[in-house]
Amino acid sequence: MHSPIQTRCFKAYDIRGQVPADLNDDIAYRIGRALVSELHGKTYVVGRDMRLESPGLAAALIKGLTEAGADVLDLGLCGTEEVYFGTSHLKADGGIMITASHNPKGYNGMKLVREHSKPISGDTGLEAIRTRVEAGDFADKTATAGKVIEAFDKTAYIDHLLTYIDVKTLKPLKVLADPGNGAVGPTIELLKKKLPLDIIVINGEPDGNFPNGVPNPLLPENRELTRSALLEHGADLGIAWDGDFDRCFFFDGTGRFIEGYYLVGLLAEMLLKKHPGSKIIHDPRLTWNTIEQVEAAGGVAIQSKTGHAFIKERMRLEDAVYGGEMSAHHYFRDFAYCDSGNIPWLLVAELMSVSGKSLAQLVDERIEAFPCSGEINYQVEDVKGSIEKILAHYLPQSPHVDRTDGISVEFKEWRFSLRGSNTEPLLRLNVESRGQQSLVNDKVAEIESLIGGKAASH
Repeated sequence: MHSPIQTRCFKAYDIRGQVPADLNDDIAYRIGRALVSELHGKTYVVGRDMRLESPGLAAALIKGLTEAGADVLDLGLCGTEEVYFGTSHLKADGGIMITASHNPKGYNGMKLVREHSKPISGDTGLEAIRTRVEAGDFADKTATAGKVIEAFDKTAYIDHLLTYIDVKTLKPLKVLADPGNGAVGPTIELLKKKLPLDIIVINGEPDGNFPNGVPNPLLPENRELTRSALLEHGADLGIAWDGDFDRCFFFDGTGRFIEGYYLVGLLAEMLLKKHPGSKIIHDPRLTWNTIEQVEAAGGVAIQSKTGHAFIKERMRLEDAVYGGEMSAHHYFRDFAYCDSGNIPWLLVAELMSVSGKSLAQLVDERIEAFPCSGEINYQVEDVKGSIEKILAHYLPQSPHVDRTDGISVEFKEWRFSLRGSNTEPLLRLNVESRGQQSLVNDKVAEIESLIGGKAASH
């Protein structure tokens, strides 16, 4: 019998915390036991990122899974999307990726899926697993432990990625790839052998010491290495990834960072050419550009609450071909409705090759038509109170208000979205307008003064 413990690492969508204070080998072992007790599965896929603690946590998790009688297909060092792909492709009963994505050094975590790579989050089993972990409530160990089968071969995954494009149409574009010492390096080397692109890799060696900083291109200070290397090599396109590469970030040929928002419309348009009349799922933070591009391409735009669990659930419900969030998560029906950090850049390279246009030419018109603020975070004492106070300020102007996720407040020429973080006392603001960057700037300043705080990050 395992003694009861308290945990702090179970979050709304995943498991995350500092090692060993919040997450350690004992908790990882318990999660393995609890997962089998809860899901009653026979086979689980396990993968891990390059963080220094990941091999130890993986070993403890695998011990828990096998002692509960389950077999483990061990992917070794990989990306989150490889666990999603592996769970679905290998018809496993579930999958676990050990990663803390873009969190600082010293953190680690787990992302869990059940059969068909369906997410396990707070209301779909994660809470029940936490209860078992804390109580030490597991089914008895089996007389014979499960087997561990090495599944390091990435061939099926690489072959699947290449089904999204026609490789023959690719021109020898120069692509600057910056894994940021995250887990994607080995995958890029495999793709290089299959593509007629001139791919220059920097920071390609997976290294949990993060010699060039934590791979998180959402932070402006983390983009300079990619930008300067792109300019130095005269590349046509720059790509950077977060640590577990479920997100990718784009730089055009001038080294300019492209907001993830504009990629959603672009990818939707491309997939609608391949799958006419399909449904496209988007989040509520920034919407006008996406809706216009989707409808112009003959698709149906459908809004979902922000967050991978909500987007994936809605995609399955609607049988949507693609879903996109401005935070650089891109989801694909044929990828088990999961997010991938490799399919988007392959599609963009194909579009650039076929159209003969640069990434700047493909997005400039959209950026001009719908300029946006990008997501700005504010530290506040009372998230809900702040949202209601700002809404009360604008209600006399009779805007259209949507409460899908926080509030979206829409006027004729501009709109804003304000929502609370799921994990921190933060307000997240997004503003966009119809063709008026100065209006975006003015409204950000106006809302900022109502919040009464300074931006925590942008």
